[in-house]
Amino acid sequence: MIESTMNVPLTTIVSVNQLADHLTDPSWVIVDCRFDLFDKAAGERHYEAAHIPGAVYAHLERDLSAPVTGNGVGGRHPLPSPELMRHLFGRYGIGPGIQVVAYDDTSGHYAARLWWMLRFMGHEAVAVLDGGWPAWSAGGLPVATGRETRPARAFGGSPRWERVVRREDVEAAPLLVDARAPERYRGEIEPIDPLAGHIPGALNRPYATNWTAQGIWQPQETLLADFLALLGDTPAENAVFYCGSGVSACVNLVAMVHAGLPEGQLYVGSWSEWSRLEAQQASQPDATDE
Repeated sequence: MIESTMNVPLTTIVSVNQLADHLTDPSWVIVDCRFDLFDKAAGERHYEAAHIPGAVYAHLERDLSAPVTGNGVGGRHPLPSPELMRHLFGRYGIGPGIQVVAYDDTSGHYAARLWWMLRFMGHEAVAVLDGGWPAWSAGGLPVATGRETRPARAFGGSPRWERVVRREDVEAAPLLVDARAPERYRGEIEPIDPLAGHIPGALNRPYATNWTAQGIWQPQETLLADFLALLGDTPAENAVFYCGSGVSACVNLVAMVHAGLPEGQLYVGSWSEWSRLEAQQASQPDATDE
């Protein structure tokens, strides 16, 4: 929820005006998370050409993901180890008492991944910029060019493994929610992963429904009503969310917390892991035929 006093950490969404008021605040760290799955250098190019002053850059695949495994375990964007996350966040200058603001140019699609990772590691003072880079640019607010760094800090957070669901536990989830676009959920198209469709039993709540047509987050009361209808009798903290690779599902998790609900769980491997392992299993010869 959005808090108005600077002494209270912002934990979901921050407005461009709130951020503009803290551009020179040393206790605020801004992270640019722009990325394009089909042009993986684009986000970094755009950051170097123009970004919010003081922002450091986080690359989805180099910084916010571990290397992809050859057997498909972990999906297309595996979660980095706690040690790697501590090093990364410390390099960004994140530590106790630091307010983090993450943004991208897709309303929070990629920024939500950093939001989730920081909370997973115990750092609650992190918010996503409402409207992202387009809203900042439209407001005629200051921009900077080139690359920036922050003085390093010691980040000592610990992982909250209860917020992560592994593949072997997915089918036992009381509620499973797929954040991908409806046509991918229905299996009508699949532009990236080896199989089309969705995990059996999953409901569909596309991550883009959390924003208005202008790319601004939906009102809290709208989000709350939507999630209560989705959850039914399932406690929010027991619902499991997934997407293609554990990135856009984080948008739904931001929205849940913004609505005032407890944070759900994330299946990080998501459809990219599930479908690849299903495809591998289907391609193996049946021992009964030998």
